[in-house]
Amino acid sequence: MASMSTSLTLPVLPLDDEVVLPGMVVPLDLSDTEVRAAVEAAQAAVRAAGDGAGKPEVLLVPRIDGTYAGTGVLGTVEQVGRLSDGDPGALIRGRGRVQIGAGTSGPGAALWVEGLSVDEITPDPLPASVTDLVKEYKALATDWLKKRGAWQVVDRVQQIDDVSQLADNSGYSPFLTTAQKVELLETTDPVARLKIATGQLREHLAEQDVAESIAKDVQEGVDKQQREFLLRRQLDAVRKELRDINGEGGEDESDDYRTRVEAADLPEKVREAALKEVEKLERSSDQSPEGSWIRTWLDTVLELPWNERTEDAYDIRGAQAVLDAEHAGLEDVKERITEYLAVRKRRADRGLGVVGGRRGGAVLALVGPPGVGKTSLGESVAHAMGRKFVRVALGGVRDEAEIRGHRRTYVGALPGRIVRAIKEAGSMNPVVLLDEIDKVGSDFRGDPAAALLEVLDPAQNHTFRDHYLEVELDLSDVVFLATANVLEAIPEALLDRMELVRLDGYTEDEKVVIARDHLLTRQLERAGLEPGEVTLEDDALRKLAGEYTREAGVRNLERAIARLLRKVAAEHELGERELPFALGAEHLRDLIGRPHHVPESAQDPAERRTAVPGVATGLAVTGAGGDVLFVEASLADPETGGSGLTLTGQLGDVMKESAQIALSYLRSRGAEVELPVADLKDRGVHIHFPAGAVPKDGPSAGITMTTALASLLSGRQVRTDVAMTGEVSLTGRVLPIGGLKQKLLAAHRAGITTVVIPKRNEADLDDVPAEILDKLEVHPVTDVRQVLEIALSPAQTLVTAAAA
Repeated sequence: MASMSTSLTLPVLPLDDEVVLPGMVVPLDLSDTEVRAAVEAAQAAVRAAGDGAGKPEVLLVPRIDGTYAGTGVLGTVEQVGRLSDGDPGALIRGRGRVQIGAGTSGPGAALWVEGLSVDEITPDPLPASVTDLVKEYKALATDWLKKRGAWQVVDRVQQIDDVSQLADNSGYSPFLTTAQKVELLETTDPVARLKIATGQLREHLAEQDVAESIAKDVQEGVDKQQREFLLRRQLDAVRKELRDINGEGGEDESDDYRTRVEAADLPEKVREAALKEVEKLERSSDQSPEGSWIRTWLDTVLELPWNERTEDAYDIRGAQAVLDAEHAGLEDVKERITEYLAVRKRRADRGLGVVGGRRGGAVLALVGPPGVGKTSLGESVAHAMGRKFVRVALGGVRDEAEIRGHRRTYVGALPGRIVRAIKEAGSMNPVVLLDEIDKVGSDFRGDPAAALLEVLDPAQNHTFRDHYLEVELDLSDVVFLATANVLEAIPEALLDRMELVRLDGYTEDEKVVIARDHLLTRQLERAGLEPGEVTLEDDALRKLAGEYTREAGVRNLERAIARLLRKVAAEHELGERELPFALGAEHLRDLIGRPHHVPESAQDPAERRTAVPGVATGLAVTGAGGDVLFVEASLADPETGGSGLTLTGQLGDVMKESAQIALSYLRSRGAEVELPVADLKDRGVHIHFPAGAVPKDGPSAGITMTTALASLLSGRQVRTDVAMTGEVSLTGRVLPIGGLKQKLLAAHRAGITTVVIPKRNEADLDDVPAEILDKLEVHPVTDVRQVLEIALSPAQTLVTAAAA
């Protein structure tokens, strides 16, 4: 078999740990720098040769561990484009073997070499030995391809008659190693190459047969184990039948459940439902998944305290003493619990404990800012009544099944949180605290707030049905306490089923009492200090409450006390402080820094916000209680500014309408209060509410915006000690608002001494603690003119100041 050689000069395209044989068509990634350089060099050579030069040619050379092979393959670049993954690529077809010679120069960044192409010639006809070799290779290849299901490739292999092409076709075989492919590439004799390819294929098929034999043995072993398991189960069943015939053996699991149900103290309807489930369990097989569902349901029913109840402590004075000892203030809640106990005692004395199937439970909604003691109050109520206490956290609950339970058809089904709370309490009349009921969400899984309607309805909850239990559960004797920060976030239908009790925050005196009697004791223990080692004087507690932690509740006050005690404990351990130590107001700045909330009245007159005309102080209610709100107004220069009204501070639609009403009133009635209203017609008005990151809405800032504009137009400052709240109408009437108690508490905390409120809110002053009213000068008004007379500084004061 003879061969001829032709000299070639080609750019090298190295293949790392890969081998391409003649006849193969391979895609190559052009994002590889060497591949791109070789292809671009070949293209440049074609362009330099002009028309008729043919397709670009490269030399595909295997590179094994950084070493180039001595033989490569002449490849033509058939197509350049995008690969299936979107990356740039080239399609290259192997043409023939090339013996690599010395390096040379050429266009582009690629490596150019000289080589000798080998043109192989196969004699015709083929010798008999070569023909047999061809048949053997085709038979082995067909066998391997059929096992892989590649029927189309079988036909293609059968049609190849050329010995060299048939041997090189084995380069597509995925089981060949790189070294085996290099051996095929470097073997220039086609017959020798076909012998090598046949031997490689024969060895692979032999290894595959061994692997299949092992897999078959493993499968037979698994089948044997399964057959043995089945026979053993059948044997167990036969033995059970023999025991039943001979009267041997004890009771099985279903008999055990039947005995437990009959022995349990269950309501009649619950007993009937449980016995039906026991009958289903007896009829079901051990392998049935329904059996595990029934057993779980029966366990849940048997663990519930169907007839367990704790006796209420009818010592009314004792219960009141417990509430007073554990919580300062909160008189409304204490009175409501005392009333509840008194009524239950009288009903029990007259034999009216159960009327119409309902007992005397209660559903209270405790609404107030954070830190006023809503959650801890629930435990105190349970303590005062002698009942068990369970807390159910509803914040972020979105699934309706969390309240009513899952259907038993679901895998991993559970009863709802209400049933689990009763089970945890161990009695049917606990105090259940539904914490953060205003944080309940709703989505495609249902509305948990709607599921709570039956739970919190005294007219329905004596027949509450959980989706998992599917039997009636009497919740009429449970005392439900729901807590919330924002009343508006509770659905109206749900709020209608609860008795609302507002906790509007503590006065400064109440905070001092709470800190001294409750918070200090707890934090001393947590700081590892004895009760007499550190004492906080009342002036220090009062300054903490007023200037360091201005809030409606006492949560931040407790944190401040804890920080103080940690500082003292650390200084004692470092040898810098002797104990016992009496901590006064003069020590606060050294221990925890400067105060964070200084009242406006305590600031320098020139630094107060109301030191310039156009700024007024209002009162607002937020989710954290009452707060002081400042309103700033300005007029634009008619030459540089536009006209109209500009509002800033992230305001809601109602507050924007209040600003429009205030401006309209001054434009139409401003002359009556001696204001230069002509400025409002030609100049733009800008009203701003500081703290722009906080959303604000509501009508109660109406008179505050009117006062700020009137101050700006008249040049008279708003009094520093005056704050106001009230809705304004187009005719100048001051209309009532809500949250008066929280607003007055906030005014007191901020150091305000004079407050302007609507006349129609005067009755709400009964809810405000007497010690707060004693320190505030409250002015009920009906008209904006009264507000301006009270809030604006006298005109002659400005004249005197100007003259000075």
